[in-house]
Amino acid sequence: MIPARQFNQPVLTWFDKHGRKQLPWQQNKTPYRVWVSEIMLQQTQVATVIPYYERFMKRFSTVKTLAKADVDEVLHLWTGLGYYARARNLHKAAKIVADEYKGQFPETVEGLAELPGIGRSTAGAILSIAVNKRAAILDGNVKRVLARFHRVSGWTGQTKTQQVLWEIAEHYTPKQRFGDYTQAMMDLGATICTRSKPVCSLCPVAKKCEANLQSETHLYPEPKPKKQLPVKQTNLVMIVNQHGEVLLNKRPAAGIWGGLWSFPETEVDTAHTKWLTSLENTLQLKLAKPEVWNPLRHTFSHYHLDITPVKLFLRQSTQPLLEPEQWLWYNLDQPATVGLAAPVKKLIQKLAVSL
Repeated sequence: MIPARQFNQPVLTWFDKHGRKQLPWQQNKTPYRVWVSEIMLQQTQVATVIPYYERFMKRFSTVKTLAKADVDEVLHLWTGLGYYARARNLHKAAKIVADEYKGQFPETVEGLAELPGIGRSTAGAILSIAVNKRAAILDGNVKRVLARFHRVSGWTGQTKTQQVLWEIAEHYTPKQRFGDYTQAMMDLGATICTRSKPVCSLCPVAKKCEANLQSETHLYPEPKPKKQLPVKQTNLVMIVNQHGEVLLNKRPAAGIWGGLWSFPETEVDTAHTKWLTSLENTLQLKLAKPEVWNPLRHTFSHYHLDITPVKLFLRQSTQPLLEPEQWLWYNLDQPATVGLAAPVKKLIQKLAVSL
């Protein structure tokens, strides 16, 4: 490794001229505001996050406000951002900070990393940006910059590779301007040292970047070993009552779409008779003949889910008594503030047009 100043000073100089300084979470910086932005930015682009962040902050301006909220409202404001475990952990962590820390965030990496959903890198970002404490970060953008700069072999998700990158990150973190350096590294990876077609001619450390000098930026960082994603199938059943409301079921906290509201789910059966009978018995409903829609595919990180939407009308005029904690008649004209899985939201929009 080269002396730290030969890396961090050019990066800071570049940031002063070209870095992003007007993002919503860069204004009125507090541990809470920075924390929410860092969680939202995990695996999500800045342009996508901005409107979600602004709506979230308008509703939950402090960690105590978030802690007091119902998780359904939190998930509702998160709908469309994906990776919903982030929102559930955000809510859990807010409760801990409000109840156990009296609304004040821990000011050590170790203390922050004990909170749900906060790892070492996120903790470092919160401390450096909001508190201006020296703490290294290693998010996806920084991994890419450092892996190219030193031609670090191996997939960055591997423990051995991460250990090497953490050593490099710690070495280059300066002894002052911690928040600026953290933001500079994020910006450098997001705007210059991009995944494809990095703009090396504008990079402040290009002349010392090993991958650039060897014309091998396309080889670093090494991609995650590819696996063919398996395909699973399911039916999502859209049950509509005489008022034009659709029945939703709250999913278990663990698993896909954890804690979100979705349509009742049934296993695929080409005859559509077994699951229909089972559903009627389970919910004590009398249902009309199903209307099967064209399938749609939703892809998760570890598999494809082929969804067959099935629309059903109630035969009876009275609504069944269902557990309010688990079942909800969702009014299409006056939607409830609950969290919806992305494909469910799309189907609800299509359903509203069809009725």
